[in-house]
Amino acid sequence: MVHSQRGQMNAAPLDTSAVAYLRNSARGDVIFPEDIEYDEARRVFNHMIDRFPAVIVRCTDSDDVARAIDFAYVNELPVAIRGGGHSVAGHSTCDGGLVIDLSLMKSVTVDPDDRTAIAGAGLTLGELDRATQQHGLATPLGIASITGIAGLTLGGGVGWLNGKHGLTCDNVLSFEIVTADGRKLHASPDENADLYWALRGGGGNFGVVTSFEYRLHRVKRVLGGMVVHPLDRARDVLRFYREFAAASPDELSTLASLGTSPDGDPIVVVSSCYSGPIEDGELVLKPLRKFGSPLLDGIGEKEYLELQGMKDAGFPHGNQHYWKSGFLYEISDEAIEVLIDSARSRPSTLTGIGLQHVHGAATRVAPEATAFAHRAEYFDCPALTQWRDPSEAEPNIQWAREHWNAMKPHFGQGVYLNNLGEEEVEQVQAAYGANYQRLAEIKSRYDPENIFRLNQNVPPAPAR
Repeated sequence: MVHSQRGQMNAAPLDTSAVAYLRNSARGDVIFPEDIEYDEARRVFNHMIDRFPAVIVRCTDSDDVARAIDFAYVNELPVAIRGGGHSVAGHSTCDGGLVIDLSLMKSVTVDPDDRTAIAGAGLTLGELDRATQQHGLATPLGIASITGIAGLTLGGGVGWLNGKHGLTCDNVLSFEIVTADGRKLHASPDENADLYWALRGGGGNFGVVTSFEYRLHRVKRVLGGMVVHPLDRARDVLRFYREFAAASPDELSTLASLGTSPDGDPIVVVSSCYSGPIEDGELVLKPLRKFGSPLLDGIGEKEYLELQGMKDAGFPHGNQHYWKSGFLYEISDEAIEVLIDSARSRPSTLTGIGLQHVHGAATRVAPEATAFAHRAEYFDCPALTQWRDPSEAEPNIQWAREHWNAMKPHFGQGVYLNNLGEEEVEQVQAAYGANYQRLAEIKSRYDPENIFRLNQNVPPAPAR
């Protein structure tokens, strides 16, 4: 196969004894470019990323992870960590290196009495939700059930329960992790507390997290869905939305977006999830449902699982992606005009622009309490640029950059780590905010050689 040949060309010669040991000792699959499953195994969510690792190790447990790290060190290979493979920047894979693929690690244990779950790093949001919902429980996750839990959690995790129960990282009780030297550590408030702090928003900089222990909350049926208006009404809808969101109780989380209907019409959508008593939610959501003359009012009582899958159709398999993002602390009239102009000029109807409200419990955590520093109320505002034909990459990327430059005067400090693509150092530092230096110091203790650098990287602080 052409791909296999290219993969072999990129890879340096590997230590044959180490190859034999890895193949014989790993419980999971060890995949090289000549193997028939290689082309499928190297693919990631963003099909703009087309890379050829020297070896992929589909790990089944932390011992496999430790063996893979050791193999990479012996052969001087760069290391990429793949949970769900959803890094838009392509950090889930690499050219000529080793991919630690956690996708087989899907164990989940729910304790309904203690309201906790221990979840393997290969799970998607939907898989974890299905396990916890059997007991009427949930932990705050993201808004697309196809996303992997690992990257989402390590980057913070903003979703439908952020107002009521905080971010995903706020609900992690402990981590199991394999560090750069192959140690298997438990990180919690009482054990390796510095590492526990860093993993709640510090990304994949500190090792390979193999499992997460989450706090669970009672969530089963919610009131939510989408209200859809034509894009021609976007100015009025977004002005209404900023006031409506500002008055939202903790139980209500919302997301406004500008995109395209299934029929190909440009639209503005306000999506919502009310996680309190349904009768209270009816009153809270009434102004949203009564505003203007919506094309569609899809709000109703739903199973939480149904709401969690509501956005999945917007991220179909096989698309190419290029994202740019920032925080809006105020949806000003001027910012609204930029958003509308950008929505009208999108080269691809697959592209959407979001305004996800972060508020309530997510903002009542001290910025220094976790590595995730951005604890003021704001709207996460990503431009999620998508297209199918590789020949359409240039105009779509150019549009995303022009949109971001036009929005830049309206953005405040900070950016959501999980929305970053390949960015300048300044943007990466902005994602970690005031906690960047402390993260660098912790990095120097757990990964002084920066083995785990294929991420939104925090280089280790220089020795003093």
